[in-house]
Amino acid sequence: MSSRGAMTLLACESGRPFAERVVESLNNIVTQSVYKEQFTLKDTNEIWFPNGEIKTVINENLRGDDVYIIQLLDDPKSKKTINDNYFALFTAINAAYQSDADSITAVIPQFAYSRQERKKTREGITAKQIAMFLESSGADRVITLDLHSEAIQGFFNRAKMEDLHASRTLINFIKKEKLFTNPIVVTGPDVGSAERARFYSKKLSTEFAVVDKVRDYSKISEIESMRLVGDVDGKDVLIVDDMISTGGTLVNAAKLLKEKGAQKIVALCALPFFNGPAVERLQKAYDEKLFSAIVGTDAVFHGEGFIEKNSWYREVSVAPLFAQVIYNINRKRSVSELLR
Repeated sequence: MSSRGAMTLLACESGRPFAERVVESLNNIVTQSVYKEQFTLKDTNEIWFPNGEIKTVINENLRGDDVYIIQLLDDPKSKKTINDNYFALFTAINAAYQSDADSITAVIPQFAYSRQERKKTREGITAKQIAMFLESSGADRVITLDLHSEAIQGFFNRAKMEDLHASRTLINFIKKEKLFTNPIVVTGPDVGSAERARFYSKKLSTEFAVVDKVRDYSKISEIESMRLVGDVDGKDVLIVDDMISTGGTLVNAAKLLKEKGAQKIVALCALPFFNGPAVERLQKAYDEKLFSAIVGTDAVFHGEGFIEKNSWYREVSVAPLFAQVIYNINRKRSVSELLR
């Protein structure tokens, strides 16, 4: 048995559906071990006041425990904003700190503000502020998924950062589902995703291409031009990226690939946010046969109703990955071997 405290799991309200999947996966793991304990989520209350203030109350003892607090910051099923959910997380972390937890880990599959990791003009580096808020609230460790910028790992002064990757889960899904009929080319929707696309290309033993995007930074989500480096004529294309926000880049990339002779196009991402006009935009592109499917993970939990309504969307669960990482940390086992 490890020297860490007893494993305890809490969920903020927006993180509860994903947390329940993690708990289910954890219980599957322990049934195969010598330790037969069963895990449940600790009883907590997220209390919102009329003026918008929030506090989290923990209703069970966790003194000396190894605590994991699960939260999804961008929650499509809730009216709460990212900022609401971040502050709910901060209060939950501090409640665990005040309750004398031995170790506190924030489990946030989405590291919101990760695209604000550097200055372009007179502006703050907000990703750094988020790291400071997590640490000052009492977090000893942060577990996230496909961090948009690896530099953010250096923003923490005390807390440890575990940046997990959905690639193995998504690659296994692609291999199992057999979504392609022609030779495959892997690409990303922009140069920033080229390294990720190259990784998928290597693991799937396929050809590789690059979409070069020029963005107009004077406007939000506006693209000036795109060009393709590589050959996709008569081939199926797998577009990989870390996230899909408004879907504009993906749709423009699909149009370019179709113009260059691509056949079936499938998009793959770890974080399917689908913000703003994304769903309508992607539905229109699907109707125009620009792509045949988008595969995302439940790190952004849209729910079964969304999947049934939008036939173009496929969901893969990364809850088993998070459960195994949490289990290994608590048992003082290697995490890096899960990420190879």
